[in-house]
Amino acid sequence: MRIARLLTLSGLAFAAPALAAPPSKPAMTKPADPKPAAQTPSSLEAETRAWHQKRIANLTSEEGWLSLVGLHWLNEGDNRFGSAADNDFVFPEGTPARIGTFTRKGKQVTLTLQPGVTLTRGGKPFTGGPLGTSEGPEDVLSLGTLRFYLIPRGEKMGLRVKDPEAPARRQFHGIPTWPVSAAWRIEGRFEPATTPRKLSVPNVLGTVEEMNAPGTLVFQVNGQEYRLDPVLESDSEPFFVIFGDQTNRDESYGAGRFLYVDQPTKDGRVVLDFNRAYNPPCAFSPYATCPLPPAQNKLKLRVEAGEKRYGDH
Repeated sequence: MRIARLLTLSGLAFAAPALAAPPSKPAMTKPADPKPAAQTPSSLEAETRAWHQKRIANLTSEEGWLSLVGLHWLNEGDNRFGSAADNDFVFPEGTPARIGTFTRKGKQVTLTLQPGVTLTRGGKPFTGGPLGTSEGPEDVLSLGTLRFYLIPRGEKMGLRVKDPEAPARRQFHGIPTWPVSAAWRIEGRFEPATTPRKLSVPNVLGTVEEMNAPGTLVFQVNGQEYRLDPVLESDSEPFFVIFGDQTNRDESYGAGRFLYVDQPTKDGRVVLDFNRAYNPPCAFSPYATCPLPPAQNKLKLRVEAGEKRYGDH
């Protein structure tokens, strides 16, 4: 699964009965056990800060989401691109007025370059021809500081454009967060699905993707039970949770946040550490593509933990 979809969103409005207050202590569904080990407030804060530093390093890297400068959707047939205003895809200033043409035939795309234009694919000189859609380094085209590559999204075929000199990357000023709190490191239980099932996940493109859903995460906040349905990107990776909560209205990103949860212990226990709840790429760029919280993952409480809104988003 590729975790990214396009468009900016103003926010989500969640119908809400009475709001649950922040938890006074970590909710436990089973007696305490050496695994997962309890953490002191100081160690939890240190580990969370270290995790967030790595998250920021990835976000601000040359290949991170802040380097996005364009996203274009290919039509069937020819799609001309370059910096001239009359191209189908207008590239940033400083690139040739006419770079070439992407020709789409269904899921197949070929590139024809204008005479005199040179670029690389996977770091090697490329003069044109069929293009791959792996989104891996071998299929990345480079022209000056620009890097661009195809991204298939359902029936759509996009062209993602990055530039390490992007204003969003140069002007990044950090992400505000709530104070780290042990109250939001919550132990819960995992209820596995009895039969293989899919979770219908909407996205900002207006489409819905069916993703593998292993079961349900069940946890408590101040004695009230809540449930979240994660998706599974691979059998060996942590669960991926796309969730919304009542802070989306005013303090956190309006279109929800993401959270990874380690797979359960043998007796079904899980830890949901909302201190590591983080913003999706769409919180930083109009050129990202993001999944949205499914209806059942819109929590009717305020999760005052993890990342807050960035800038005006």
